[in-house]
Amino acid sequence: MSKPIILTHSKWGKLRTRLTTDYSPSVMMLSYRMKDKLGFTVREHTEWSHQYGSMTDIRLDFYNESKRTMFLLKYSEYLDKTGITDS
Repeated sequence: MSKPIILTHSKWGKLRTRLTTDYSPSVMMLSYRMKDKLGFTVREHTEWSHQYGSMTDIRLDFYNESKRTMFLLKYSEYLDKTGITDS
């Protein structure tokens, strides 16, 4: 499994809107279709911090490194450098 891409909820909303125009609704609604077509699945991740409390973000878990690379090339305008992590 490849490194996840971490997004805020607002960035995910913008990216999801773009993805729904590029792909059929069945790709966006079914995780196995999303994994086959786009190479990733979406999950909501919550972390606890004593300083900030509960923090929730969206993680795109990629299963194919070449699809991850193509995704980054095609949709990099919806990401910032902090969204691409080594975790």
